[in-house]
Amino acid sequence: MDNVRELVCSTGKELLRRGLVFGTWGNVSCRVDKDFMIITPSGRDYLVLTPEDMVLVNINNLSHEAGKKPSSEKNLHAQIYKSRREINAIIHIHSQNASTVAAARREVPPLLDDMAQVIGPSIKVAEYAIPGTVRLANYVVRALAGRNAVLLANHGAVCVGRNMDEALVVCEILEKSCRTFIESEFLGGGIPLKKVDAFIMHQYFLRKYSREKNK
Repeated sequence: MDNVRELVCSTGKELLRRGLVFGTWGNVSCRVDKDFMIITPSGRDYLVLTPEDMVLVNINNLSHEAGKKPSSEKNLHAQIYKSRREINAIIHIHSQNASTVAAARREVPPLLDDMAQVIGPSIKVAEYAIPGTVRLANYVVRALAGRNAVLLANHGAVCVGRNMDEALVVCEILEKSCRTFIESEFLGGGIPLKKVDAFIMHQYFLRKYSREKNK
């Protein structure tokens, strides 16, 4: 379990380095097994966090280690893990371009082939709800179906992966896709890929990646 704590902690610092989160915003988690996850603590500066600060949380009832305060979005992470058994890492970011599109509440079409491959046929926007609530978690799970990223209306974004490396790639592709969407609007709007092509590309990525990972 120590290696999972280290992974979650180092990922938080990496998000800060890449400009995908600011200050104490955002959160990271990693599944330990079917019943537990390790998640970043609430309201702590990433720069001073240590692996020992990461919090073990029960996915089923949200109970956690005594003396530690997990992220306020622990329920959101838990609901995603329960609904998506293949997902083992979750990252909640507040990057600039993703936040801009989330504020506009615009669904991002598949303008880029790497977005279609890694994220899915579109990036949906989860309805607005107060952060940390069960309602927000439900909205996110619904909008995330069939995809590896979702925008949170007037808030930020959530990215998921079968491992932490994949979740980080999703974060980068999400931010790139949102920037492309914003800038293409100034040129009259981007021309998206056909929905069926975007779907096929995503399925191919999932299946090809899984085969190579298990070799």
